[in-house]
Amino acid sequence: MITGSCQCGAVQYELLSEPFRASHCHCKMCQKLHGSAFATYVTISKNDLSYISGLTEITEYSSSAHVTRKFCRTCGSNVEWSDSRRYPDRVSVTLATLDGSYSPSEIHEIFAETAVCWSVR
Repeated sequence: MITGSCQCGAVQYELLSEPFRASHCHCKMCQKLHGSAFATYVTISKNDLSYISGLTEITEYSSSAHVTRKFCRTCGSNVEWSDSRRYPDRVSVTLATLDGSYSPSEIHEIFAETAVCWSVR
């Protein structure tokens, strides 16, 4: 079982299955939300994400018509995003919030056309 948490530890979750995709997202939205060159996510079935604690600490932001992003209201850690239209049965959690040493076998580069020029890839 793979567990994860926000920086302050208020939000804790577990993945009930192995992620089936990992990606570095270089879209402008992820750059702004994470304050970074890209955001790294792993994707699983929505049914396989279980929050252990901190549900009351999670707040949501609709970054577009169908995309919802969730983060810890205490420390601000980005925890997940989902797209109700394109991927209604999936959810992606930020790889950096996973506890332990999960290492995906492959990481896809998405929205590379908007990658910042100062990013090391």
